[in-house]
Amino acid sequence: MGELANCPNCGELFVKGAQTVCQNCFKEEEAKFEIVYDFIKKKKNRTATMNEVSEATEVEKKLIQKWLRQKRIQPGSFPNLTYECERCDTQIYEGRLCLDCAETLQKDLQQTDQPKTLKEREDENKREKVYYNVDKENKWRS
Repeated sequence: MGELANCPNCGELFVKGAQTVCQNCFKEEEAKFEIVYDFIKKKKNRTATMNEVSEATEVEKKLIQKWLRQKRIQPGSFPNLTYECERCDTQIYEGRLCLDCAETLQKDLQQTDQPKTLKEREDENKREKVYYNVDKENKWRS
């Protein structure tokens, strides 16, 4: 069962599950989707850019990007419908990151996963040790 949430568009309370917005906003989004899809499926509009589609249909770019990410609009059929990489703003067709940013992230993750050398582990163990001493009254102190 879904969790209770406020709609990010209108603030109305709804049960969040497969839908990320309330029922009323979902219906509005579906109507906008139909407008956008009817526009881009025409042969003359298949090469339209994100800005051109947004201006012609009066639908926000953010919503069109959402449909591209959900694969409701296939980027292979509409080659100029791109959106920005979340890290560097390069135009991409799918996902959240461009190939360069994804590779950089992958390399960074691999570096942190590398096993440590024996010397690095010994140095780390030395830093983690806690020494205790006993005072005159035989009480432990750290």
